[in-house]
Amino acid sequence: MRLIGVGVGPGDPEHLTLKALRVLRTADRVFAPAGGRAAAIVAEHVNVSPLEFAMTDARARDEHWDRAGAAIAEVARTGTAAFATLGDPSLYSTFAYVAETVRNLVPEIVIEIIPGITAMQDLAARSGTVLAEGTERLALVPYTAGDDPLRAALESFDTVVVYKGGRQLPQLLEAVRDAGALDRAVYGEQLGLPDERVGAPRDGAGPYMSTVIVPPAREGRGGRI
Repeated sequence: MRLIGVGVGPGDPEHLTLKALRVLRTADRVFAPAGGRAAAIVAEHVNVSPLEFAMTDARARDEHWDRAGAAIAEVARTGTAAFATLGDPSLYSTFAYVAETVRNLVPEIVIEIIPGITAMQDLAARSGTVLAEGTERLALVPYTAGDDPLRAALESFDTVVVYKGGRQLPQLLEAVRDAGALDRAVYGEQLGLPDERVGAPRDGAGPYMSTVIVPPAREGRGGRI
């Protein structure tokens, strides 16, 4: 009687961990959002049961969570269900809402998480960017929270990572420019895919699933210890 959230990374199929692959292969059924990158990655190794999700409005969103939870609960009541998700199941993932739905339907269920590589880790690696060193503090901000929280983070933290800002990239970059850090900003989209883009921020809007890293100015080795 288990539900396991499996992180598959931000897009590169080779970021699927050995532990994640073992869990996917031994689960009684594997679920993933229909038509998404997670389903495509997992389908190379196991059969996938697609689940439809909608983010158009609260009612449609809740209805899809309910349907997905019911389908997963049917499997989990007598076996092990796995849910594959992009990135890490504990970080801005649909898995959190699915798991809560299933727990309400099957209170005695055991819920486990297999961590996955995050987009900020992948972008840092692909761009050669150090996320934090020594005493530096790092903030992760979803731009969907608004412009003010980003500006506050840029004032208070050493490194700032911004998710979910591609569609409003010009406004996001304006805040970074006002903080005097635009020349240090690193941008990434479609990480691990043939059309990935890594480097200086693009002009205009980008895809929703994009990442911006704003590292601090550093001087000398170990200057932040």
